[in-house]
Amino acid sequence: MKVVIRLTEREELKALPILLRHSVGMMLRDGSYVITAEAARALRDAGVRFAVLSSEADPPAREGAEAGERI
Repeated sequence: MKVVIRLTEREELKALPILLRHSVGMMLRDGSYVITAEAARALRDAGVRFAVLSSEADPPAREGAEAGERI
């Protein structure tokens, strides 16, 4: 399962060694990353603080989906 997270610059410095070991994720703009759920768990266990922007576990509901949005 994939998770999109956002890190502050300070937290990103703590997270990079963990991400390099646990995930073949993708780095996006503004400190955002697409990582595995396992990597997110490893970050939490290490005390790295981050905001979850999106998760495959929480897909949008049909009622709230925009036209053409994947649900």
